Amino acid sequence: MGETNKKTEAEVFISEADQYLFAQGTHYDIYKKLGAHLTTQDGKKGMFFGVWAPNAASVHVIGTFNGWNEMANPMEKLGPGGIYSAFIEGVGIHELYKFLITTPTGEKLYKADPFANSTELRPGTASRTTDISGFKWTDDGWMKERSGKDYNKEPLAIYECHIGSWMCHPRPEEQRFYNYREFADRIVEYLKEMKYTHIELMGIAEYPFDGSWGYQVTGYYAPTSRYGEPEDFMYLINKLHKNKIGVILDWVPAHFATDAHGLGRFDGQCIFEDPDPRKGEHPDWGTKIFNYGKTEVKNFLIANVLFWIKEYHIDGIRVDAVASMLYLDYGKQDGQWVPNKYGGNKNLEAIEFFKHLNSVVLGTYPGFLTIAEESTAWPHVTGKVEEEGLGFSFKWNMGWMHDFCEYMKLDPYFRKDNHYAMTFAMSYNDSENYILPLSHDEVVHLKCSMVNKMPGYTVDKYANLRCGYTYMFGHAGKKLLFMGQDFGQEREWSEERELDWYLLGEDLNKGLHEYVKELLKIYRKYPCMYEFDNCWDGFEWMNCDDKDRSTFSFVRKASNGKNSLLFIINMTPIDWEDYELGVPVKKKYKLLLNSAEEKFGGSGAVIPKELTAVKGECDYKDYYISFHLPAYAAAIFVF
Repeated sequence: MGETNKKTEAEVFISEADQYLFAQGTHYDIYKKLGAHLTTQDGKKGMFFGVWAPNAASVHVIGTFNGWNEMANPMEKLGPGGIYSAFIEGVGIHELYKFLITTPTGEKLYKADPFANSTELRPGTASRTTDISGFKWTDDGWMKERSGKDYNKEPLAIYECHIGSWMCHPRPEEQRFYNYREFADRIVEYLKEMKYTHIELMGIAEYPFDGSWGYQVTGYYAPTSRYGEPEDFMYLINKLHKNKIGVILDWVPAHFATDAHGLGRFDGQCIFEDPDPRKGEHPDWGTKIFNYGKTEVKNFLIANVLFWIKEYHIDGIRVDAVASMLYLDYGKQDGQWVPNKYGGNKNLEAIEFFKHLNSVVLGTYPGFLTIAEESTAWPHVTGKVEEEGLGFSFKWNMGWMHDFCEYMKLDPYFRKDNHYAMTFAMSYNDSENYILPLSHDEVVHLKCSMVNKMPGYTVDKYANLRCGYTYMFGHAGKKLLFMGQDFGQEREWSEERELDWYLLGEDLNKGLHEYVKELLKIYRKYPCMYEFDNCWDGFEWMNCDDKDRSTFSFVRKASNGKNSLLFIINMTPIDWEDYELGVPVKKKYKLLLNSAEEKFGGSGAVIPKELTAVKGECDYKDYYISFHLPAYAAAIFVF
């Protein structure tokens, strides 16, 4: 039987125990009490409203159901914690509403519901009543299987995607966005064809401004109405799960939007953010910073992750801008920040918040992923909480990403002088559980698309990118590509238009697309590609010092010692005749992939289908192979 998020017939109300737990920061189901919920009281059907506004003089519910009459529906203050509630008979779903908060000075604030499960389509800013309890889930098999997975030993190939600009309606009379259901049908087909394991969705929690891409949130408990209703979003996740594709959401606890209807100065005072602007504001971003030392705020955020897990069955979160939370002086000048009690720049409250979050979430839901976008050398981001780590499942390897992109942009003549930028990441690889990200941030703000970062003529750019992707997929660490990168999107990404899918009619783009598909197929087929990503057991350099020829060679190894893969990558436009390479064993090395094949857009240069290692010292090995290594070519052999 499929699972249904169905409420019991019990009345919704807020007890003293609810208030106490929320004040303590441990009411992980608080979203079932605060917000707007269909219920029955004294035999009468209606809507129960709850809101936290501790500094308010009074709170009223206003909406379409009472003609926005400011005095029609006052809320009752329940206790010293500042929670207000009201039951309004006859209110159903799809009604717009806000909370009218009157401050002690008489100021009137018209606020959207922080716990709303649905919102008005932008540019409207009202919350909307709904009922998320009736969807029939049919993903039991996926959920059970997920709970038994250790993703450190599983393939993890993530497709980062922005729904609104992935693909637009072919029918001009429709709004340009696909809705969640239409998107589901198209994206499942694409992800299955390409063999990605997960999709990471940008900008799902409601946000007012398209250009923020969803990173300045106003509605943490509502999937954006741009693409449909909450049950439509459930349909998308359910369909992805039925097709064995995991769903990761971008989650933004680092800051929130300053829009008047949002969380800022919610009841006339700063209850979600710190009142000291040196602690409560990001000067560069024009946003507010959550007060991580406040129990109710921590409860709001941790319960939010649990809400997406329990009500929407998501499989992971990618936590945005973790570094900005960990460092009090992040993006700030002297005088713009306040040291901690020890005089340092570490945000002690944020550290404890992450430990609390990861302990609760990962302790309750094994197989769930928490992924830190952390750009510094902060230690033990993925370390165990009980060993002073932050407890994340994975960390984006931003150092690898930066070194990779800078190297790949170089004219091949200068690559020999920057050779070790490409090998450096393996020197610290075992310090964390890493994901190698080529995300949306690398293809915006005049950084160029991935293919246009590459040097040379057009054909060279695509050859370079095939080599680069081969290096990425062979390198230790899980994988993430942003949409469009797998077929050579040539323009920078913009949220205002769809990807340039017409490029798949071009030979180079079609060839790159097929090549990435082959890389993903190999990645998922061979355990040596993913079993040992955070230790040296699964990776061995054959030659990491061949800077004069700008070649890289290494072996990936599996736990059973079978079907190891040898990677050889030539990052120059020069053919290396009689290329000799030391190899670990005397075996036959069978060619799996040659990036120079014409079907991939390559030159057609031939690499032998099979090579036999011969006795002889080379690269500090007892055996070697010798063959012609074509220009800008990558080869993968299995042995």
